[in-house]
Amino acid sequence: MNNDNHHQAAWSDFNDADAQQGEFNLIPKGTQALVRMVIKPGGHDDASKGWTGGYATASDETGAVFLSCEFVLLTGPFAKRKIWSNVGLHSNKGPTWAQMGRSFIKAVLNSSRNIHPDDNSPEAQRARQIRSFGDLDGAEFAARIGIEKDGQGEYRNIIRLVIEPDHKEYVDLMQAKLQRDGGTGGGSGGAPATAAPTSAAQ
Repeated sequence: MNNDNHHQAAWSDFNDADAQQGEFNLIPKGTQALVRMVIKPGGHDDASKGWTGGYATASDETGAVFLSCEFVLLTGPFAKRKIWSNVGLHSNKGPTWAQMGRSFIKAVLNSSRNIHPDDNSPEAQRARQIRSFGDLDGAEFAARIGIEKDGQGEYRNIIRLVIEPDHKEYVDLMQAKLQRDGGTGGGSGGAPATAAPTSAAQ
């Protein structure tokens, strides 16, 4: 009976309803966490550029090509929260966006595969190579969250910085990944946590 009363009250008394999600509910700037990158396939392929598997998205309006990504926080007080962002592959306005996208992906590989950015050994160079964007889908890396205005003037969360192994916070943040994997070396798909890919894409 109590439950029934509560359910009736839920739609007549709104004092205990959650506050609406607004600017105040943004993840605070500077928050650091382990995040998982999930690519939402857009179906755009260009084999001449190595964009295969349908991962890339092309904008009909601007001609821009990008990876439409969701970043899920895995640790800290904001675990399970999500951030949506695009990783640039091509812009008709010039090379800057694609260069930023390449820099971001390189940093994700360094962070998720524990490669120091200054390490130019053959092993490190192989670890910065991917067979397809599928190797990035599910990659777990350390990140610092930021806030910026979007095109509509609304504030939103972004990945401000990928935290690489040359940052002092890196070890603490990645420790959570090691504990979660339980030392089995198995994440939840995507890029391997260690060096170069060896198995065939699935």
